[in-house]
Amino acid sequence: MTDVLQSLGNFCVRRRRWVLTGWLVAFVGGLALGVQVFPRLTTDYSGSDIESFAGFDHLISSAQYGPRITALADLPTDTAGRAAVTSTAATLRRTTDVGRVVDPLAAPPATGLISPDGHSMLIVVDLRRDLSGARESTAVDMVQATLRKLDTRLPGTVLLGGDTLLQRESAAQSQRDTERGEFVALPITLLVMVVLFGGLVAAGIPLLGAFASIAGGLAALFGLSFALNLDPSVPSVTTVMGLGLSIDYALLIVQRYREERGLGRDAHDAVVVSVMTAGRTISFSALTVTTALAGLFMFRLAIFRALGAAGVSVVLVALAAGLTLTPALLATFHRRIKVPTEVMSDDGFFARLARATQRRAALVTIALSALLIAAGLPFLGVTFQNGGANLLPKDFEARQYADALATRFPAAATDPINIVAKTSATELNAWADTVRTLPGIARVTPAVDRRGGWSLVEITPQGPTQGARAQDVVHQLRAHRPAFRIWVTGSAAVLVDFKKLVAQGLPWAIGILALGTFVLLFLMTGSVLVPIKALVMNTLSLGATFGVLVLVFQDGHGSSLLNFTPTGALETWVPVIVFAFAFGLSMDYEVFLLSRVKELYDSGMSNDKAVEVGLQRSGRIITSAALLVFIVFLGFTTGKLLGIKQMGLALATAVAVDATLVRCLLVPATMTLLGDRNWWAPAWLRRIHDRLGLREHVTPPPIRRTESVDA
Repeated sequence: MTDVLQSLGNFCVRRRRWVLTGWLVAFVGGLALGVQVFPRLTTDYSGSDIESFAGFDHLISSAQYGPRITALADLPTDTAGRAAVTSTAATLRRTTDVGRVVDPLAAPPATGLISPDGHSMLIVVDLRRDLSGARESTAVDMVQATLRKLDTRLPGTVLLGGDTLLQRESAAQSQRDTERGEFVALPITLLVMVVLFGGLVAAGIPLLGAFASIAGGLAALFGLSFALNLDPSVPSVTTVMGLGLSIDYALLIVQRYREERGLGRDAHDAVVVSVMTAGRTISFSALTVTTALAGLFMFRLAIFRALGAAGVSVVLVALAAGLTLTPALLATFHRRIKVPTEVMSDDGFFARLARATQRRAALVTIALSALLIAAGLPFLGVTFQNGGANLLPKDFEARQYADALATRFPAAATDPINIVAKTSATELNAWADTVRTLPGIARVTPAVDRRGGWSLVEITPQGPTQGARAQDVVHQLRAHRPAFRIWVTGSAAVLVDFKKLVAQGLPWAIGILALGTFVLLFLMTGSVLVPIKALVMNTLSLGATFGVLVLVFQDGHGSSLLNFTPTGALETWVPVIVFAFAFGLSMDYEVFLLSRVKELYDSGMSNDKAVEVGLQRSGRIITSAALLVFIVFLGFTTGKLLGIKQMGLALATAVAVDATLVRCLLVPATMTLLGDRNWWAPAWLRRIHDRLGLREHVTPPPIRRTESVDA
């Protein structure tokens, strides 16, 4: 690996113009492809064998019409207003690809399109079935434009809603949140890096790497969108991850380059040695992060597999930028990068912090462990819910429509549990009569026949759509199945299945993550205890992160500061994604620290001295990288989608806790308590490590003080 990285470093210096040209083409092409991914985002996970998802597929396939758009407006009392509604309905019926329009003024009262108080109405527009994506999008635009014209002809505001528009609005806001997060975080990040490096050029190199990673990551998502259904949250999640890792990796390369220049190396050799040493570290880090993300493939849920595939793609792009783009930029602008005038001392702030921690190692270990455990206790009372209109900000039309619908049409406040079966409505009705008296059921509508020999009955639970009663009704209905096959679906059923599948996949995901991390850290350190200790400390750090999530987003503490309305629950997917991504980032900093400590210990230093000097040499880069990534993650809390806010704050919290309490205090304390036992392994494992181990120490070329890179 050393020879490969040395050759790569030399290539990036000597052929830096080729490298930069290649990345410029990739950047432009990546942006051109990346912007096309947002219209392809969808929450449609058809083809699944999960009951609630499969039931939804059967509802779609047996429906007479396609997607529905609904307009909610005040009921007109004057002749002109009623004529406007009738005229609009007639115009919509003539619109291309509209299958049905229900005029509330002409519909029978039993349809329920007039509110109980007689003040509001619903205009229902169904598109034709099986439209292509482009035709469906065009039809939706035309229907929206026609309904918008009612705003000037009716007394109140016309609100448009429905699943199609909700998905559209969520995808559009995902793009805006991604752009906003970058717009907020990147300028602040640049300013902080200027302070850290003492110059704009050195600070700008990691930022250019971040831009390239964003473009490459979005292009990768565009390619993945043809193989996987990508949820609207995927671009924001992967952009956050790509930004964090690309800044981390570029920062490590730049910092090592400045250290080598401070030792007296010329620019060429400094770049090559940086790729040989820091490049090895970021390659190992990318491998550990990829291992963490691989755990997402253990879940049967498509959203996790999509995020796992997207995350791995972004990690690879960030690594490629760190190993090629950053060295080429360093070689190009080396004369404008400030070189340290003094060699970094091994007796600085972090060394003194390590010695203070080592003197009270037991107390620090017990106190911090208790603190992290206490911070994680609120997670024991967590409540989950799947995304819907209630998770959107109140200024979103889809949210306003949902709120107004629940207020004016109380019967529609709770989404029904749908029972779909390949049988007649008569037979399905007979079964529905047997479950009508089950506890928690508020209403059972008569079953209806649908196309293809399917039938549907809607059962409305008491309480909120995804509340405890609704979930209990789902369990009861599935426990009282008839002789014929039924599929129980709807919002509550999807939540039940989602939680069940997370619970089933989590042990496997944790097992893959733990085993992979253990193997990688063992190959790096030759120790059995260091990987186990790392897993325990990462678990404590993640527990504290989840506790903060519950306190803020479920209980509402600090909601005004983050500008959101608490819903009393967390998005179901957020803890799983945070678990994988934050664990990967935590291992990132673990690698940064252990690589230095292990190198020093192998050189002959005592365990305690290696920990002290290792923290001194890596502490600044760990805290600097963590600060920059913290800013990036915190920038995404300024967005409007609640799931993205939750993820941004969770990752920011995880990074802050890990880089301060864990890496700077808990790791030195526990390594001091264990002493030389840190590096223990059975004899047979030591023999394996001697043959296969990944060693961080490399022999750099001799120092040359002549400039060998042209300006």
